[in-house]
Amino acid sequence: MTLPRLPAALVLAAALLTAPAWAQNTAVPGVRFTPFVAGLPQVTTLTHAGDGSGRLYAAQQEGQVRVIEGGRVRAQPFLDVSALTRAGGERGLLGLAFDPGYRQNRRLYVHYTDRNGDTVLARYTATPDFSRADPQSARILFTTPQPYANHNGGQLAFGPDGFLYLGLGDGGSGGDPQNNAQNLASPLGKLLRFDVRGDGVKPAPGNPFLGKAGANPYIWAYGLRNPWRFSFDRVTGDLIIADVGQDTWEEVDRQPRASQGGENYGWRLREGRRCFNPPSGCRTQGLTEPVLVYNHDEGQSITGGYVYRGGAIPALKGRYVFADFGSGTVWAAPTTGQNWNKVRIGSVENPSTFGEDEGGELYVAEYGSGRILKVGR
Repeated sequence: MTLPRLPAALVLAAALLTAPAWAQNTAVPGVRFTPFVAGLPQVTTLTHAGDGSGRLYAAQQEGQVRVIEGGRVRAQPFLDVSALTRAGGERGLLGLAFDPGYRQNRRLYVHYTDRNGDTVLARYTATPDFSRADPQSARILFTTPQPYANHNGGQLAFGPDGFLYLGLGDGGSGGDPQNNAQNLASPLGKLLRFDVRGDGVKPAPGNPFLGKAGANPYIWAYGLRNPWRFSFDRVTGDLIIADVGQDTWEEVDRQPRASQGGENYGWRLREGRRCFNPPSGCRTQGLTEPVLVYNHDEGQSITGGYVYRGGAIPALKGRYVFADFGSGTVWAAPTTGQNWNKVRIGSVENPSTFGEDEGGELYVAEYGSGRILKVGR
């Protein structure tokens, strides 16, 4: 996650250039960003449990998961792992996902960096009344060392196949000095896929490098720098990954629902569609091209969102809605073809994550202000 590393002057400049969150944009008529709740700074994940309750859950970087119900934030945290992490910069509580069978098994999963800065994937079980996650139920499922403090990725999400996906950055520093993203022995710079059915965890059946000598069996796709946010289109099942760039290019990658995995998205050979290391003449064979790129004249750190499938904004249906943390710009792009063209639909202050409710309506969190805004009309 490259969000908090931005200089204070840049963050202030972005805020000053940002239109009021409730202002109607002019690029796509009818889209507004309306304050929904306040008082939740540094939200890293915003999601629902798929249990019909209508609740939203907000994970905060410092280590708490908060419940939003009826447009209000519950006073007591649903889960608190703040004692297990040392949040700051790009570390902390970074991901939250609820099991597809949550109503029956009460399971949820979190991704955080521990007090040494290393990656932890853990499972918790909610109490029988679903009021909170039982802290005594914690079970660590997967860990991996992190060589540097940045590029920890963050997103956790269940795919339409029922398996749990985790996005991890390349391990940090700059330029992937250990070449982790292209190294199949390392889980870093990858999208990992886990089978969490049953009591433990194992590589999901069909993972492309399962059984390959020297390869990490959890790898689903590789060649990623810092896939801070990714999502699945709830209609098509396509996977869309927003990968934070290095010096010049931000990118969006798409994996069709029918994919068997194994895509190489190019980092550190390329940044966006340009050679990075080496700076020219890089290998392109076997690499999957991004469907959308933009340079740092337009923003500094991409925040991936969702393909809009709600009913409130017909003009956005089927478009991928995403933003940039540095500039605050929010865009929408049709999800057809190999080169998506984005259109500005508004701006908010330092958008750190988007969220989708059970009905497919979208929300966006402002990292510093603590506001969550609803995307609507």
